Amino acid sequence: MRILLVEDNADITASIADYLELQGYCCDFAYDGLSGLNLATRNEYDLFILDISMPGMNGLELCQTLRDKYHNNKPVLFLTARDTLEDKLAGFQCGADDYLIKPFELQELDARIQAIFRRFQKQNDALLSLAGLTVNKDTHEVRRNGAEIQLSPNNYKLLLLLMENSPGVVSRETLEYQIWREELPDSDSLRSHIYKLRQLIDKPFEQQLIHTVPGRGFRIAVKQG
Repeated sequence: MRILLVEDNADITASIADYLELQGYCCDFAYDGLSGLNLATRNEYDLFILDISMPGMNGLELCQTLRDKYHNNKPVLFLTARDTLEDKLAGFQCGADDYLIKPFELQELDARIQAIFRRFQKQNDALLSLAGLTVNKDTHEVRRNGAEIQLSPNNYKLLLLLMENSPGVVSRETLEYQIWREELPDSDSLRSHIYKLRQLIDKPFEQQLIHTVPGRGFRIAVKQG
């Protein structure tokens, strides 16, 4: 599990990061909200641990920005010395999944991380997500940056296959067989479907996700560099 810890106290950050890494987590960290936002939008994380009182952008603002602007639904755990009911309600209202009051035991932090992640996995078994693009396998709903995208049945199957195998490459032969089975169409049909899918998934947005891998097939992934 990859965790982003955003906490302005260097001693607390070091203590938490050391402990979490001993428990087998991969932990990145930042000391203020704006740096945390930069990391959160550049990398994929399984969970965010946020302090509330931070310079520049506080934890509540960071959480709200991730939820509203970047449509990031990954779990958020707040760490804070603020312990009033109003403070807790403010945290939950901006999208938090849990709230741990300072001071706390590191074992309790680990237990809460595991509990949050179990709940999140159970709730999101049907949800595939990549860089603001989501596919709900139960409802067949497709969204990117919150905007719903209407796909034909075959284009939905194409997208689902690419998402389920991301970031791996799916061969042309596999895509054709999974969509058309034994009744394979002419050679231009897959190309036409990929073109249409790109028009709907990529063209209206800044970041391209669907990539052609010459001689191998197609993949959907965040292109690095």
